[in-house]
Amino acid sequence: MYYLGVDVGSVSTDIVLIDENFKIIDKVYLKTKGRPIKAIQDGFRELKKYKKEEILAAGTTGSGRQIAGYVIGADVVKNEITAHAVAALYIDKDVKTIIEIGGQDSKIITLKDGVVTDFAMNTVCAAGTGSFLDRQAERLEIPIDKFGEYALRSDSPVRIAGRCAVFAESDMIHKQQLGYCEEDIISGLCEALVRNYLNNLAKGKEIKQKVFFQGGVAANAGMKKAFENALGFEVYVPEYYSYMGAVGSAILAKEYYEKGNKTKFLGFNIADLSFNTKTIDCSGCSNRCEVVEMLRENKPIGFFGDRCGKWSEKVKAS
Repeated sequence: MYYLGVDVGSVSTDIVLIDENFKIIDKVYLKTKGRPIKAIQDGFRELKKYKKEEILAAGTTGSGRQIAGYVIGADVVKNEITAHAVAALYIDKDVKTIIEIGGQDSKIITLKDGVVTDFAMNTVCAAGTGSFLDRQAERLEIPIDKFGEYALRSDSPVRIAGRCAVFAESDMIHKQQLGYCEEDIISGLCEALVRNYLNNLAKGKEIKQKVFFQGGVAANAGMKKAFENALGFEVYVPEYYSYMGAVGSAILAKEYYEKGNKTKFLGFNIADLSFNTKTIDCSGCSNRCEVVEMLRENKPIGFFGDRCGKWSEKVKAS
């Protein structure tokens, strides 16, 4: 019997199944590509070997957690901060700080005695995120999975302006024109992005050990080393660093089930159903909310976007 976790982000959609002992039984990684429902359905097609009855509870997280919750029939819908913290604390109760850098945003989470005490998210600037690093790797014609290796080979990192993605790219081009080698430029970029993270997102926050580095960018050994150089101590990358949001939501689903609740999970056959959305311009008050209605097989299953709850509190169709 398993618990399902789905993390729908702007860049990737991650799905995991964990068992009673929190062991990851199966996992799926897909590119969201601006179509979260299709990504979920594609992922579920890969998991059709499991039966609906084998899933005791399901949870969703990520920027697309609400949509995902309606689509799969989630029992728990939680934000990324909670999901990442829950997953990290399960792995190591001594975690005090979580550095999470994904495809298009960054987060810092501080914890004390197993409780989140503070957090910050950066969804405005792309500098340091996975999509920015992907772009630079493509421009330099270096596979992104080799980016970290290049950084580790550097003996003298070049100082790159990292406050802004546009300035960072311009400065990299300038340094290339001056003849600096790729290794030193890439290492300098990693250091610049870490400075940007620490001086902006983490400003005013005490980064205490033990530190976990999570999210897709944690695969970049150059970024890990740059964080360690800047902080002066070791930064740990958990085994399933890129799936931690999904793992956390699966653990939360397990907690939900253990409280005696029954699951609302709809099963993996939703991969074959049709979903669509439409807009409702509510004129019930001066707010004039733009309400999004979700439909499955042309039947409404949920609403969101309203401020007062008039629509979102409606009973979803079964």
